[in-house]
Amino acid sequence: MAIKIFIDQGHNPTGFHNSGAEGNGLFEQDITYNVGKYLESILKNDPRFEVKVSRPNSTTVLGTNNSTSLSARVSEANSWPADYFLSIHVNANTNPNINGTECYVYSESSQSYYLATSILNSIVSELKTKNNEVRIRPSLYVLRKTNMSAVLIELAYITNYADSLKLKNDQYKFASAIYQGLLDYLKLS
Repeated sequence: MAIKIFIDQGHNPTGFHNSGAEGNGLFEQDITYNVGKYLESILKNDPRFEVKVSRPNSTTVLGTNNSTSLSARVSEANSWPADYFLSIHVNANTNPNINGTECYVYSESSQSYYLATSILNSIVSELKTKNNEVRIRPSLYVLRKTNMSAVLIELAYITNYADSLKLKNDQYKFASAIYQGLLDYLKLS
């Protein structure tokens, strides 16, 4: 039986509520959309997986405000039901020197934590980003309300110039690294 992966491409298109961070001429929702679509394509080519995305096309808008946008993503994953929930984001900071990759999970010593560690290590190894560790964030809606193992992946900092170049030019590599991290975690590589 195929392993069901729900890919949540964080945020909505520019001009709508919950549209995400901006930096160095880039928009978070464009990066998360593209990385999610690349990951969807990779997973569709692997018969061991079934996959759904929260934003099937670049104009998909979820919900009518931030709260209903998050709720729509979680509801779709829970009702499918997915085995794993991967929420893709990019980070931002007022300090342009802050950089790197981090993952958020609901709790430590959980399957989500081990999956996040595997994905984080794969991204850092492949993209040569700084390892900012797996962080515990039980307050995050998509981690709190999902019925399956869930990881929120912050690919890199859109506000850091070196990271932004990777976010602009290496979107397929990010997707491929997430896939490799998933395979490593599932012991399928």
